[in-house]
Order: sequence, then C-alpha cells, then structure tokens
Amino acid sequence: MYSLSKVFKRASLIVLFLGCTPGANAAIQGVTGTPDGTGVTFNLTTSTSNIPTPDGNSVRMWGYGVAGSPMQYPGPTLIIDQGTQVTVNLTNTNIPMKVSMLFPGQEGVSATGGTAGQFTQESSSVLGDTVTYTFTAANPGTYTYYSGTQPGLQIEMGLMGAIIVRSGTADQAYNDPSTQYDREYLFVLSEVDPKVHQDVEFGLLPMINNTVSHSTFWFMNGRLGPDTFFPDNSSFLPNQPYGSLAQMHPGERVLIRVVGGGREGHPLHLHGNNINVFARDGRLMSSNGVSADLAVSDYTIQALPGATYDGIWEWTGEQLGWDIYGTNAGGQTHDCNDVAPVDGFDDVTSEYCADHDVEIPVVLPEKQETAFGGFYSGSPFLGALSDLPPGEGGLNLNGGLFFMWHSHNERELTNDDIYPGGMMTMMIIEPHSAVIDPGNP
Repeated sequence: MYSLSKVFKRASLIVLFLGCTPGANAAIQGVTGTPDGTGVTFNLTTSTSNIPTPDGNSVRMWGYGVAGSPMQYPGPTLIIDQGTQVTVNLTNTNIPMKVSMLFPGQEGVSATGGTAGQFTQESSSVLGDTVTYTFTAANPGTYTYYSGTQPGLQIEMGLMGAIIVRSGTADQAYNDPSTQYDREYLFVLSEVDPKVHQDVEFGLLPMINNTVSHSTFWFMNGRLGPDTFFPDNSSFLPNQPYGSLAQMHPGERVLIRVVGGGREGHPLHLHGNNINVFARDGRLMSSNGVSADLAVSDYTIQALPGATYDGIWEWTGEQLGWDIYGTNAGGQTHDCNDVAPVDGFDDVTSEYCADHDVEIPVVLPEKQETAFGGFYSGSPFLGALSDLPPGEGGLNLNGGLFFMWHSHNERELTNDDIYPGGMMTMMIIEPHSAVIDPGNP
C-alpha cells in the first residue's frame, strides 16, 4: 500500500531545498582514511538496515560503513591519492553470512585474517572477526569495490561502493592535461529486486535463488528520484548520504565519474550536450599510453556492471542562435566585455559573444497560453526571473537552466512502477551570479 502523504511530503521538501541557495552537492563526498605512517587505513564494517523509498515503502539492505557509523548504500566512497599504500580493515557486525571485499584495478592486493573464500579472505559474522586488505593505489581514476562472497547475492543486497584515486595534479583526473576539470560529480548506478530483499528480511536466506532477478528500483548514488535532488547527508536519509544533483556555471568543465555498481547495465543519458568519455575502468582511452587520443563523444554512457567511466561535460550556449541571457533591452546585466575575445566568450559570464543581444527566434507565448513546469523561472533566459501565476513554478529562484539526466531505459524512471522516480537527477546551469559552492564559486 503506497503512502501518498509521504510522497507529497517529500515533494514539498524538494520545494524547500531547491528554493534555497544551492551548493550542498558541489564536491564529491567520501572518506580519506587515517594516516598510518606508511599510507592510509580505512576501518569499515558491514551491517544491515532498511532504507526508505519515495513511494512510502522501505527495503532491507546490507551495506559497508565506516566503523562507528551507520551502514550506507552505496558503501563509503574511498578517496585516495595516487601512489598511496592502502589498508582496509573489514569487520562483519551483523550480516548473517561471511562477507569480503574485492578491489579491481588496484595493484598488489593481499588479504590476511578471516577465512579463505572462493575469491579472497572473508570475515564471518563472529564478533571481532576482521579481515585486512592491502594494496597500492598506483593509478589515478575511478574504480569500484564490492563483496567477493556470493557476489550475485551480496552486490544485490548493497555491498558495493566506489574508489577515487586522485592524480598528482590538482583538478586533473589523470596525468593528462586534457582531463582538467572545474567541478566533478560521481554517479554510482544500481538496482534492487525487492523480492530478494524481502526474502532475506524474512529469514529465507538459505533458500534464496536470485540467478534471475526482476528489479523494480533503480538508484543513483543509493537514492531514487526525486530523493536524488536532496543534498548530501540529508538527515531523513541516514543510510543514503550521497545526493546526485549536479550544478555548474556556463563554460566550466565538469568531470563526470560513472560506476556500474549493480548487476545490470544502465544507459545514463545526459541532456544538454554530449560527454567526452576519456577513460574506462581507471585507464585512459589511449593508443600511446600518454594522452586520451581515443576519447569518444557520446550522448549516453552505456554503463556495464562493474565498469567505470570518466568524461568531461561542458555547456556554453555556443551557437544556439540567440543570447542565453536575453537582450540588454530585457534588463540583463551582461555586455560581452572582452575587448578582443580570443576564445569568443565573455570573461565574466561565459556568454558566447557572437550571439550577444541576438533575439530568441520565436514569439514567446503569453502567460495565459503557457503550461508551467515546476522548474520554470518565468523566463527562458539564464539568470532571469519573471512573475508566475500563484502556485506555479517556484523551484528555480536563480533562473537556472535545467537538464534532466537519467536512465535511457524508460522503466528505470519509476519507483516500483510509480512514475516519476528511479534513476534520474538534474544538471542545473546556474548564472555566474549564483553561488554554487562557497569554497569554489
């Protein structure tokens, strides 16, 4: 039975959030570990919890978590500097079977303690039983980790997460200048078959056969739309700390990191522009081992299970054929103030100067002839606001331009067959007057 009151309550919270100054999701959230003299150490646990879904239900999940903190879905994003020696201590606190971790793409992985499993050492549910993994984060990039113990079941239940290895150059994803970025976002894509989770919750674990799954929930960073819009560490989502809302100013280079975190493939479609994908599975798409000369421009990332992707997404409004800020006659404060713009863009607003003051090539309808979406500011121009009828719009106080980013598989835009929801979020192009991240405006 679905609780419509919960759905409406969550929708009203979205109004409150999007009506505030943006910025809570402008940097990737994660953990950096504790320095131990030779590298860094992560102390992780595995445990169980129920996570809420926007349709008013909940799903029993298993998850990794930082010791002393709740489990989370997906597991904590481990953020590591290139060349670092990494130690991960894993203790199973209450999952009723052995658990473990695999680290594809990392070098020199070894495991001690626990008991030997099919793929690696495993930690049992005996209190205090800990297995220790060590490896070297030798190469920058985006990686995944997940359980190596009955992975078909345990990944389905939530035992997976992401690793980001930072290059030695600030704001550069790899050791290639073409991978420089201004902002970055991580999207871990996954799915849930609630029947399997119900069977686990009801104690039917020995009899579960999930070789054939029927997923009805599709997640971005462990949340379902529209919960993906909320900021990181929202108090009412204690086991789902990572949001997915993306924001940028025109002209910025946005690094998109994508992880196929589940057992199914997911086509992530980015409206507004193509993405230039330059790395797969933590390695540059390169013929020479130095530069990303094999990078591919595409409008959809076909994210496969266990695979990772890195790419740069940009938006400038170039050659749209009209002034994205409106004309000066409309009262917008912009003047394309480059004396001789080398790149053709204004230094302050990133306006495409060839379109400065060019009128939009359509007759805009009157208010009484317009259907208003919640994200409409009352004006089609960036940074512009206009009067709206009572009860219409209201989710776009900065006059941003909204692009929906979502799975291109239509059924994945639902929460257990309720539309809209699932694997979807927004990219908001914000005017330069809007502060996205106080530490990186």
